[in-house]
Amino acid sequence: QSLWCGTGITHRPDQDFLIMFLHHLATVGLITFSYANNMLRVGTLVMCLHDASDLFLETAKLANYAKYQRLCDSLFVVFGFVFVGSRLGLYPFWILNTTLFESWEIIGPYPSWWLFNLLLLTLQVLHCIWSYLIICIAYKAIVKGKVSKDDRSDIESSSDDDDSMTNGTKLHHYNPSKGANSTNGTNGHLTTGSWAGDY
Repeated sequence: QSLWCGTGITHRPDQDFLIMFLHHLATVGLITFSYANNMLRVGTLVMCLHDASDLFLETAKLANYAKYQRLCDSLFVVFGFVFVGSRLGLYPFWILNTTLFESWEIIGPYPSWWLFNLLLLTLQVLHCIWSYLIICIAYKAIVKGKVSKDDRSDIESSSDDDDSMTNGTKLHHYNPSKGANSTNGTNGHLTTGSWAGDY
């Protein structure tokens, strides 16, 4: 899942690899494990909870591409509330409470119980990291009225390269040493340090 990085937060794709790799390992492990051990209700709840905020994130990206900056920022703030509320609210106090404590009291721990809850707790640690980044970005969107560009979208970057080859134009690429004053290509458009703020 792609998140936007706020100004001043150094968060590049190579730094993100370990977090995303761990997230995908935990996710695939939980999906497989919940199905194989007939824990479909917990697995379904976790999947639905994680998909709740995706609608707002993808809609915010569409608004950005259409150059509706205010709508984009508003949707991103809504996404932040849903993301933080579901993954730092509902997930730990509803799902983790049931799988960790209520199941312990009802049937007690068993060998696969430890693995299952370890994977769920791994997701919760990742939720805390991502929630921190989202809160920083949402704060900048509210205070400064703009959100920084997504520096981690590899798919969009590759499509930018294809567009630049087709159109015969050259896009400026992000240079971390230049900071917020550097230019960056986003779907064929040039932006300054703020994400879509200066279209």
